[in-house]
Amino acid sequence: MKLTILGCHSATPRTNTNPTSQVLEIKNHMFLIDCGEGTQVELRRNKIKFNRIKHIFISHLHGDHYFGLIGLVSTFRLLTRETELHIYGPKGIKEIITLQLKLSDSWTNFPLIFHELTSKESELIFEDDKVKVYTIPLKHRIYTNGFLFREKENERKLDIGAVLNANIDRAYYQKLKQGADVVNEDGVLIDNISVTKDPIPPKSYAYCSDTAYNEDIIPIINNASVLYHESTFLDKNENLCERTKHSTARQAAIIAKKANVETLILGHYSTRYNGYEGFLLEASEEFDNVLLAKDGKSFDFSSLSLV
Repeated sequence: MKLTILGCHSATPRTNTNPTSQVLEIKNHMFLIDCGEGTQVELRRNKIKFNRIKHIFISHLHGDHYFGLIGLVSTFRLLTRETELHIYGPKGIKEIITLQLKLSDSWTNFPLIFHELTSKESELIFEDDKVKVYTIPLKHRIYTNGFLFREKENERKLDIGAVLNANIDRAYYQKLKQGADVVNEDGVLIDNISVTKDPIPPKSYAYCSDTAYNEDIIPIINNASVLYHESTFLDKNENLCERTKHSTARQAAIIAKKANVETLILGHYSTRYNGYEGFLLEASEEFDNVLLAKDGKSFDFSSLSLV
């Protein structure tokens, strides 16, 4: 599981900061999460292949989270894309994008499929044989969802030495990986656990931006491998949270602790601050494993290393 931050700042784009967008690579999927201005430029800068993006998840209809979407869709058209593109976002996103395509006479030459969201409860919005994606209802000034990406259980690993000693035909290897007991070439039933090893535990990624402090999300994100939680303000500006429906770095860390997540990534910083160390300092007073998002930074959680 690898996360690449394309942009992690709030409000307006600047020459050295980009609004929110990120790419999650999980189980051979490449999911684009939010699409602020400049996203396609950052995709190129980070050498991410456009044609691998088949699903885009938009949290809400504030410009710093989706104003780059029409440009990206238009570029896909110019690149003569043929693969389906699925867009998940709040009700209204289809009207916005299709109106722009209509008035510019730029209809796509590929299937553009919208999945509009209206539920205020967490719901399953995507599933295949590898991954499930759920919404995380957030508390913001307009209808907003975060997203929980959860790997399904991995296959068991073969203990090749034990498998060979048990005289099991290769035709049964896949069944062993799926957890089944099998009959060997001598007609003896072999217990799966005696010839396989436990699989790598599945990982999960919870994306929460934008939101005020909201303990209602804790049961949804509980025990997540990684939580990205907005941290727009530092403690000295906590008074702004109620009006803007944003969070402080400390509040993000409290959510991470109460949800028992493994790793917290902070982002969506207000550009009123110089530097990021204040965010790290205040969050670390509440939660141990805190990382800072930065434009262009990648986190490889398959090996728990940073790129």
